[in-house]
Amino acid sequence: MAGHSQFKNIMHRKGAQDAKRAKVFTKLIRELTVSAKTGLPDPAANPRLRAAVMAARAANMPRDTIDRAIKRGSGGGDDTNFDEVRYEGYGPGSVAIIVEGLTDNRNRTASEIRSAFTKNGGAMGETNSVSFMFDRVGAIRYPASVADADTVLEGAIEAGADNVESDEEGHEITCAPDSLAAVRDALEARFGTPESARLEWKPQTLVAVNDEETARTLLKLLEILEDNDDVQRVQANFEIPDEIMERLGG
Repeated sequence: MAGHSQFKNIMHRKGAQDAKRAKVFTKLIRELTVSAKTGLPDPAANPRLRAAVMAARAANMPRDTIDRAIKRGSGGGDDTNFDEVRYEGYGPGSVAIIVEGLTDNRNRTASEIRSAFTKNGGAMGETNSVSFMFDRVGAIRYPASVADADTVLEGAIEAGADNVESDEEGHEITCAPDSLAAVRDALEARFGTPESARLEWKPQTLVAVNDEETARTLLKLLEILEDNDDVQRVQANFEIPDEIMERLGG
């Protein structure tokens, strides 16, 4: 299992989907509200909001919930101010981790993230202490059913993307950050609305975690970070062998 896919496979294994769904909705609503507050309330004219709406729809969020979140952000009476934050550090096995969030209390969030690292075999570092090991990219994802790998590759090249990775789970198209909106629009015209389209941190190399106990502690840390309401995304540069993932999943 590679570590930059936001741990969706881990979440699926853990169960308790209703509780997870509620947390996902909380994070998505926060992103919708902030996106609408920092730009225009029209997704067509606000790339960040458009990406947030895509993510909300992919999570099957009701349309009226999406509309209410946008309204709150665009002057609908929500006075809460959220700051964008980023934390970096190392987890067990010297795995580099980047945590991105939206918080109304920087001190609280920093304390909680630092505690999670410390109590689970890691250490939080300064800003930019690990981000140099990642590339900032635009990432666009489609399900495998949208087209075969060759067709998606052809469409991605025509759209101006840099790379495509396809497997049984789907297609991930990456591009330069400044090209994200243009590449997304070109792909959408050919393949329809993507599952997601956003800026991400992509590891330059992956750290192999071949010890089962280290892998267990690392996954626990990542789950705790993901579970924090203030955290929007967690990305890391690890790879765990399938046989260890199977044992841990069992």
